[in-house]
Amino acid sequence: MSENLKFSVLLSVYSKEKRKNLELSLKSIYDDQILKPDEIVLVEDGPLTEELYAEINHQLNKLKGILKIVKLEKNSGLGNALKEGVLHCTYEWIARMDTDDIAYPERFKKQIEYIKKNPNIDVLGTFMTEFIDEITNKICVKDAPISNIDNYIKYRDPVNHPSVILRKSKVLEAGNYQEIFLNEDSYLWARMYSIGAKFANIPEELVYFRVDDNTYKRRGGWKYIKAEWKLQKEYLRLGIINKIGFWKNVCLKSCVRLMPNFLRKFIYLKILRRK
Repeated sequence: MSENLKFSVLLSVYSKEKRKNLELSLKSIYDDQILKPDEIVLVEDGPLTEELYAEINHQLNKLKGILKIVKLEKNSGLGNALKEGVLHCTYEWIARMDTDDIAYPERFKKQIEYIKKNPNIDVLGTFMTEFIDEITNKICVKDAPISNIDNYIKYRDPVNHPSVILRKSKVLEAGNYQEIFLNEDSYLWARMYSIGAKFANIPEELVYFRVDDNTYKRRGGWKYIKAEWKLQKEYLRLGIINKIGFWKNVCLKSCVRLMPNFLRKFIYLKILRRK
């Protein structure tokens, strides 16, 4: 594989994002990166605030020839925004990034090096550091499977979405991102897996993932149960799980969604995460 492996970075921003978060995110994926991307594609998912437009204009002047803006007239949801963004990415490899997260300086260098050594991989993720407000305020680590991914995907996402770098041609072969309420990433992984895509993870924290006190509260309620039901039906249709797996997933995940917020937070932090 060529030594000069070019890649894009794909982000989507909407009106509720904070200007400072966007600024720090973009700084982390270009100014602070050891290996800089050849292109940054930022999708404006509907009308934004004046502060966000001001930051984007500042970044356009700063990152001339690197930053590309894709404007959507209406807010269409993350799945649709990323679907459009993928089509505007020039290069075969696309790194995902959220506009409120921060990349470690060595993130892209390590991911591109891994891809060069493992050219069969189509989706490559990393571990993530969950933090509140400042990256020095580390809460826990969100890891990902290093082995036995074929079994892991039946129950949980095989990669952390904000950390991945994707093979564009395989994403398109699977039908690209699609809007499915709250689960656009999981649905893409399922469809990619069903057509033979290969997943892997680097066992290192290479993304700072921003959380707050409401993060775990937002993961509860009936809307999440309905979304989970729809997603699991797709997993069943694609042959990733059988009927027993379907009911097991729906029941377990529904229990977590319906339990009190304090208990759900305990499960996420003490069982599904590590210090």
